[in-house]
Amino acid sequence: MIEHVYRRVSAARGLSDVLVATDDLRIATRVKDFGGKVRLTKATHETGTDRLAEVAASMDCDVVVNVQGDEPLIDPRAIDELVAPFATDPTVQMTTLFRRIQDRSELNNPNITKIVVDRAGFAMYFSRSPIPHIRDPRGGWPPLYRHIGLYAYRRSVLLVLASLEPTPLERAESLEQLRALEHGIRITAVETQYESFGVDTPEDLDQVRRLLAPQASS
Repeated sequence: MIEHVYRRVSAARGLSDVLVATDDLRIATRVKDFGGKVRLTKATHETGTDRLAEVAASMDCDVVVNVQGDEPLIDPRAIDELVAPFATDPTVQMTTLFRRIQDRSELNNPNITKIVVDRAGFAMYFSRSPIPHIRDPRGGWPPLYRHIGLYAYRRSVLLVLASLEPTPLERAESLEQLRALEHGIRITAVETQYESFGVDTPEDLDQVRRLLAPQASS
């Protein structure tokens, strides 16, 4: 799976380099076997953001992109959308992606993170619960969005974020992006048409294998 992620990310036009950050020697060996770049990190990190910051601290770059290793179906064009705001707006601190929910059953799935976005395009909140709550559906349903768990950061913002203590909302929802919001870091939310599929359960893994099987045999 990590090789699928690596090769898809490498196809994004907006990135100058790709490497895998891990504390697992088995993963590092596998990445080296297929010719990828890898950096071993401490095993004590609580979140992917903290692990990313360890690597970014020794890099000479302005923007850092975080793609989880459980996103084997990520579209390279989605990554290009993620980094695009940094090229046109020097005030952008952090970006992420979202897309419209088409299936209402996703609202009650705690493995699918929901997002509310303000009129200026900034994330207001993320939750595993259905948000917003529709008290009176007679007023019409607002747009409902699911979060796509990709992030890009100014390197300086990433290092500050990783230095901050986990926050109450972050711990309650088990969503590390809430640490940024609770500390006043604004997250620019970019709507995308590209779907992503994170592997969170054995059933997810089986589905990804079925989706990738035609590609492997073609």
